[in-house]
Amino acid sequence: MTKKLIFSISIILVIATAFGSRVLELSDRFLEIKHEGQWFVLFYSNNCAHCQRVEPIWGHVAQSLANTNIRVGKADVKRFTAVARHFKIVSYPTIMFIKGHHEFIYHGDRTKEELLTFAARMSSPPVQQVARAESIDMLKTNNKIFFIFIGKQEGALWTTYQSVAEYFQPHGFFYATSDDIAGKHFDIDTVPSVIIYKEKSHFYFPLSNNFNDVEVTHLNQSLHKWVNEERFLFFPKITRANINQLLLTRKYLVLAVVEENRLYEIASHELEFRDLIESICRKYHSKYHSIFQFGWVGSPDIAHSIVMDYLPTPHLLVLNTTTFEHHIPDDDPMQLTADAIHLFLDSIHQQKATVRNLKLSINYVVHYQGGVGLI
Repeated sequence: MTKKLIFSISIILVIATAFGSRVLELSDRFLEIKHEGQWFVLFYSNNCAHCQRVEPIWGHVAQSLANTNIRVGKADVKRFTAVARHFKIVSYPTIMFIKGHHEFIYHGDRTKEELLTFAARMSSPPVQQVARAESIDMLKTNNKIFFIFIGKQEGALWTTYQSVAEYFQPHGFFYATSDDIAGKHFDIDTVPSVIIYKEKSHFYFPLSNNFNDVEVTHLNQSLHKWVNEERFLFFPKITRANINQLLLTRKYLVLAVVEENRLYEIASHELEFRDLIESICRKYHSKYHSIFQFGWVGSPDIAHSIVMDYLPTPHLLVLNTTTFEHHIPDDDPMQLTADAIHLFLDSIHQQKATVRNLKLSINYVVHYQGGVGLI
């Protein structure tokens, strides 16, 4: 660490400690040291309500990362305009991870857990090496979902995997290990290969067993598409922060729309409806997975933005992520049976279902948390 960096950080630490915070208060002088080390920075404005809500969470993030090599800071964009101009801050709060000369904007939910997970991903290499069999047990315990390359780290599949991992690093964990280690945890069909571990199951990249028979360009496109579609849980909670990434799957989004109260509680009859949709998602995974991405929404406002109308809860809503048209069953949601839902989904896949022409058009897609989102 250079003397200049030590001196600059020392000044910041005195200010931060004086106010009993582990969050470093950054000024325009931050531009002199921004590429030295790793930084997790909140760009904010004092008169921003969203910034005020995230500030205590940011303090907890800083506390959790206090004994790591990640420095957590914040910069007032109204006061330190040079910093704002340099990082092209156009909305706030904006959260950014800075590693050397690379900058990554955070687009997820502003919760302590999600922010710490993002920091853990970005502070590591795009592909992390697994050298011990017991490490995979730890990965399974700590991560519901991750990708792993198995075999000798050479050739077209390995090169492509590295490239895809670097691209998707802000959104997922990527590992690599030998077939000997992997064989103690997974059923290995072919080597080398790429698999995804998802909620106690694992699935192979379809071209793992014949990647040598395809052109490199096709291999790259195929692995990129597969990772993009597979990087979500089977039945995730969908929010304004993560729906943008789900739209990129180009699948139909099947949404169980319920309403959470301020304590994140759901009425029993709505919970029963959500559980029905989840059970179909899991039981018929092999049938629907390539076509539909299931999930649930706890904020009806998101559904209202899609249909451009009021939607009572509970409800079932299917969004075409290519055309932004949507489908709603004709029957009362509380009267829907598993068989009726199957018929409804099949009719959508066969393009026989009624299309609601009140589209979620480009006019209703706006910048949100530094990215694209629903209003």
